[in-house]
Amino acid sequence: MTEDLTLDEVRARLAPSIAANAAFDGWGDAARDLAAELEGIDADVARLAFADGAVAMIAAWFEHIDAEMARSLPPEALAALKIRQRITALVEARLAVLAPEREALRRARAVLALPNNVARAARLGWRSVDRMWRLAGDTATDYNHYTKRAMLLAVYTATTTVFLDDDSEGQADTRAFLSRRIDGIMRFEKAKAQFTRRTQHRPSLSRFIGRLRYPVV
Repeated sequence: MTEDLTLDEVRARLAPSIAANAAFDGWGDAARDLAAELEGIDADVARLAFADGAVAMIAAWFEHIDAEMARSLPPEALAALKIRQRITALVEARLAVLAPEREALRRARAVLALPNNVARAARLGWRSVDRMWRLAGDTATDYNHYTKRAMLLAVYTATTTVFLDDDSEGQADTRAFLSRRIDGIMRFEKAKAQFTRRTQHRPSLSRFIGRLRYPVV
């Protein structure tokens, strides 16, 4: 019964339909109201669920996309892959879910690029890449947590730009672009690990000076 749905459930229920309508009507009232009609949800309830307007609709859609991405790659499937393959598979899975609604994504990006929406857009992007890294098994809590997500966010943003205009068979151009960018992340992580190992064994100037001042007796 739709009358018993919470507002979170209403948002989840309507998000895919709103996106399908947004490709033609934009992320506005018309797309929301038509989705509510199709899903049998009262228009006033739908309006309340998306009181924050277009950005709230887009946020709900992105949440739906993330959930579908995770559903398409269960933990046992990811466990069999190396970390690079996991990240690649997750990005490709997300793009596969987005593929039928590329025009809705194009319009969503235009909305999120507006000056008053930039901060919210950054949080939505961070949420998605954080979920990818967590699904990939990342447990870092130090500065690596942030550098990994910042790099993946840059890669994902650039890849979706290619994806939106990719008419190659099987979106081969997007896959090739993504592969090159993921290679860049892996090279950076390898170089960072090598640098960390080298500095761990480097003599400490502060410890040396301390011994001069306070010699061991």
